[in-house]
Amino acid sequence: MGIGDKISNKAEELGGKAKEAVGNLTNNERLEAEGQADQAKAHGKAAGENVKDAAKDAFGK
Repeated sequence: MGIGDKISNKAEELGGKAKEAVGNLTNNERLEAEGQADQAKAHGKAAGENVKDAAKDAFGK
């Protein structure tokens, strides 16, 4: 995974955490759910990148 991808995924994850926290503080369930979805999306992207990196390492490409 490139450093740019790592930064982008982490920023998306942190943005999701912030959105979830604001939703929680304001009792806005929709915003809270959006924040959780953003975090899940970021985790999914990071997992995909990790799989690609592992394949490159294993096959030397």
